[in-house]
Amino acid sequence: MALDQSFVGRTYPPTPAYEVGREKIREFAEAIGDANPAYTDTEAAKALGHPDVIAPPTFVFAITFKAAGAVIEDPQLGLDYSRVVHGDQKFAYTRPVRAGDRLSVTSTIEAVKSLAGNDIVDIRGEVHDASGEHVVTAWTKLVSRAPEGA
Repeated sequence: MALDQSFVGRTYPPTPAYEVGREKIREFAEAIGDANPAYTDTEAAKALGHPDVIAPPTFVFAITFKAAGAVIEDPQLGLDYSRVVHGDQKFAYTRPVRAGDRLSVTSTIEAVKSLAGNDIVDIRGEVHDASGEHVVTAWTKLVSRAPEGA
């Protein structure tokens, strides 16, 4: 069943603040195999002009995808998450995510379409710090695969 086009433009309330910790950044950098010292060494990050360690660019996915849960779980949208695959991801940064940031995400549905029986939802996550300054925008494309034989 095709998703409702009237959801395009719907914005969900901002998430509670997520506090970015040094250890979470270190664990993430290790998990992706990125040994950049700016991710684990405060002095190395400061030498590059940052006030503290910074996160790898894809770190913010965990925060923005969790925020997209408001879209995914919206019963009125009717997205069948059991059939969803992650179609695409991109980021546009104003500045790097830093240890100590308190980030909140506001999710907006940018597009809803059907293609070959698949439902496709594009979600934009605007990430702001505690002072309201923009940090990064993340775009997530979710594809709900058509049922077998459809």
